[in-house]
Amino acid sequence: MTRRGLFAPALGLLAAACSPLGLLNTLGPRDPGVRRVARDLAYGDDPRQRLDVYAPSGGGSYPTLVFFYGGSWDSGSRDLYGWAAQALAAQGFVVVLPDYRLVPQALFPAFIEDAATATAKAAEVVGRYGGDPARLGVLGHSAGAHLAMMIVLDRRYMAAVGQPGLIKAAAGLAGPYDFLPFDVAASRNAFGRAPDPTLTQPVTFVRPDAPPIWLGHGTADTVVHDEDAVILDQRMRAVGGRSQAKLYPGLDHADLIATFSPLFRKKATVLADVTGFFHRQLG
Repeated sequence: MTRRGLFAPALGLLAAACSPLGLLNTLGPRDPGVRRVARDLAYGDDPRQRLDVYAPSGGGSYPTLVFFYGGSWDSGSRDLYGWAAQALAAQGFVVVLPDYRLVPQALFPAFIEDAATATAKAAEVVGRYGGDPARLGVLGHSAGAHLAMMIVLDRRYMAAVGQPGLIKAAAGLAGPYDFLPFDVAASRNAFGRAPDPTLTQPVTFVRPDAPPIWLGHGTADTVVHDEDAVILDQRMRAVGGRSQAKLYPGLDHADLIATFSPLFRKKATVLADVTGFFHRQLG
């Protein structure tokens, strides 16, 4: 690819980087004071169009986050990422954790449409669990960061679900935002049939009136290089948009989200940084 090459040379490396994260769901400690308050809520007819909701145990009204896990658009499950949603909820949010349709069943733009539909459904239901739909942000890791940035930057997706102004802030962790040409199986399989490949790239849609964006990336990431966060941040700023990026020395692709776990939280301040951003933006 152009630059240093956005993806590592094989899809298997991405799968290897992400799959151990699921072990944290069964083996890792959990943050106290949080519970899953809803499971398997449908936002569509497909079995993968389901979401879970996590919330602080205490009463009150909390800002809402929709978290999209990664997996190269062809793997992953919300059942493996409850620990990450729980970590976010423990910082004072109601967190919605959706599944979405995967390659090869779904090709671009189906999984992005799912992200938008799930986000609209989140706004519909979070009030039952203490979430405020007027203070809603989206975030994701890896391919999930791509989904989050696409629905926040390309106006068409949220407009199509009748919620064009719903998202008030967005964050991406180790996300691919500028990965043309499609020279790796992960991206080629997911996006290769797009009539206009530029429409698959978050950087295509930078705009001055986008909601505030925060981008985090590890400098040792060889799956998705940190150049992507730098490029998107620079492009956003160049058009007058609100964006900030933070690079974490020595962290690789899986490290960045693994630091959400109490087991690895002392390794870097990623969780505090991203939740601090959302609290500033959402209140």
